Amino acid sequence: MIMNVRYFTSPEGEEMAVLPKAEFEALSEMVDHASALSEYRSGKLPGLTPDETRAFIEAPSPLAFWRRYRGLTQIAVSQAAGVAQNYLSELENGRRAGSVEVWLRLSRALDLPVEQIVGAD
Repeated sequence: MIMNVRYFTSPEGEEMAVLPKAEFEALSEMVDHASALSEYRSGKLPGLTPDETRAFIEAPSPLAFWRRYRGLTQIAVSQAAGVAQNYLSELENGRRAGSVEVWLRLSRALDLPVEQIVGAD
């Protein structure tokens, strides 16, 4: 990847680099991919079969998929995370946003990085 980087020194003396937005986004995607690959290789993230991948795509949310993938009921996850079952259902179906603290508790209950259970939206 050829990058059109421009280097400069800020008025405070800090060395800086600027690159076009498209190149920055491509670089960010490569970092995300490398991070996901590292988590997979370390065993933090499981590999998915083609059927599991289809189920992931068809699930109402990553949270719903991973809960089912772990073989857990909404009641079990809601109890482990300290939230009401109906609240978990609303999170899974995108009807509620949830606080950062709730998402962190859910990620611990599912033993997954929070980034894996939060939808892209």
